[in-house]
Amino acid sequence: MTDTTTPPPETLSGLRQRLKAIEAGEADIRLGKRSRHVLALLIEAPQQAAVSSISELADQLGVNASTLSRLAQRLGYGGFGQLQDVFRREVTEGQSFYSDQASRLLEAGGDTQGLTRLSRLGRQESANMASLLERIDPAAFEQTVTLLARAHRVRVHGMRQFHSLALFMAYGLGMLRPDVAPLDAGRQGVADALAQLDPGDVLVVASCFPYTPSVLATAEVAARHGIVVIALTDSESSPLARVARHSFTVPNHSLFYSNSMCAFLLLAQGLLSEVASVLGTTGLAALKHRETMIAELGASL
Repeated sequence: MTDTTTPPPETLSGLRQRLKAIEAGEADIRLGKRSRHVLALLIEAPQQAAVSSISELADQLGVNASTLSRLAQRLGYGGFGQLQDVFRREVTEGQSFYSDQASRLLEAGGDTQGLTRLSRLGRQESANMASLLERIDPAAFEQTVTLLARAHRVRVHGMRQFHSLALFMAYGLGMLRPDVAPLDAGRQGVADALAQLDPGDVLVVASCFPYTPSVLATAEVAARHGIVVIALTDSESSPLARVARHSFTVPNHSLFYSNSMCAFLLLAQGLLSEVASVLGTTGLAALKHRETMIAELGASL
């Protein structure tokens, strides 16, 4: 139940004005000093507020997740997700994600360059990978491995920089078992490729903020038709996580001007390695058959 009858702001500008009114005592609600400070921090960093889960934001702000939930309700939102939508709309409609990332890179770099900057990136990526390992659900990981190993068909889909991840996963899994491919491997279009899948087949999708709309739409359609969706994404509140049977939250915070891929690649390699272990001699036979075919082809060229 909310504490105000005034409709909550739908834009970041409106939310900023709302905070000013609260601080001036001109609003129909009151917030304590701590709550006002937390709200101000969220407004000052809309991208962080847009892409982080409520637990991640709580850790970063030094408060409990319940504090953020109560703040959202006090402001008139149905829950924290509705408050977060304000920040998501702001950063998505602004379409300045990559330039904003680059600006932060320049600001954070200062006088550092070359190997010093590389060292900082390395430490950040190490932290991302360590955080990934801490948050993986063992049951979800095991069930995903089983699906990748046993499903009749597996397709992998990603756009932009995640297209390379999709190619990598499809190539690696295809070395171990048949009927694996990027979703649009035949160039017939994503819709036609998706229509060839049956209920129980697996679609692995990968995307993070700013989420590619076509990837989200593909995952939603697939889930509605009984295709098992596995999501590699960046937040528990990611729209991909909402439609996936299993979702893996991959930290990607770094000075890189785009989304960092290191932890995503670690997760992909970990899944593929475990599939190889599960398939055992069957996977080994597939690898040997592949090597034989490559050798024969090479000899004929």
